[in-house]
Amino acid sequence: MRLPLPAGRRPAEPGTDGNGNGAEPAELIEQPPRGPGQTSPKAAVAEGAKDVLGWVDQRVGGSGFLTGMLYRKVPKGTNWYYTLGSATLFAFVIQAITGVFLAMYYTPSPSGPNSAYASITHINNDVFLGEFVHSLHKWGASVMIILIFAHMARTFFFGAYKYPRELNWVIGVVLLILTMIMGLTGYLLPFDQRSFWATTVANNITGTGPVLGPYLADFLRAGPEFEATTLSRFYAIHMLLIPGAIIALIGAHLYLVVKLGTTAPPWMKAAKPKAAVPVERVSASADGSHGGAPR
Repeated sequence: MRLPLPAGRRPAEPGTDGNGNGAEPAELIEQPPRGPGQTSPKAAVAEGAKDVLGWVDQRVGGSGFLTGMLYRKVPKGTNWYYTLGSATLFAFVIQAITGVFLAMYYTPSPSGPNSAYASITHINNDVFLGEFVHSLHKWGASVMIILIFAHMARTFFFGAYKYPRELNWVIGVVLLILTMIMGLTGYLLPFDQRSFWATTVANNITGTGPVLGPYLADFLRAGPEFEATTLSRFYAIHMLLIPGAIIALIGAHLYLVVKLGTTAPPWMKAAKPKAAVPVERVSASADGSHGGAPR
């Protein structure tokens, strides 16, 4: 049974309120602002992250460097050849990450139940994903050497070593040498027959160098013969000395790349400025006067 409507009242029409005025949809009605305790968790996390980044940036000043790196102008004709440097950096990061995990199980000892060879066997056979990480580190070293040679070749043939980028080229050459030394020192770490004799030959070749060769060979060998101290020295050079130097030089290298920019490919010739058009002599005017060059 329907109840009678009050006298003088009519049901509101759709889209209007009881007084005949247009009614706004519920989603368009302005909601009162939330208080500090009513902020959504997602907004609170985003605001907290902004505050932390702002606090760090005020003390470090890294936003200018990141802005210059990410939003710098690149020359016309830039192609995939310019990604060789980034690929080399990515290979180095993979080497560093996998090297840290391998160092957790590696023992730089030439003999005994916990020898270097036994620890490598344990990594490959017993540790979860150990063989995968070891293979990634082993083959990644070869990939990094190939990439850095390709990057240096691209820089040379594109003429990117010329003024004002000579210092960056020198840093790249030093990085190439350090990468080769890292490959040499890491080759001995499994301490099997192949790595032992290959490193012995390489060290003997180093000793034939002029002036500094014998001293450098003695330093790497850490004594008259290959002993336990030799393996420990190669391990320290491979894990601490060379990576630290490479990280510092990569930072300087990237700074100069951002500051000086990159060069255009050699086949992209710069547009020549238009020559000035000579001023033509003014012809005789309509009133019979003779034109000429201004006096």
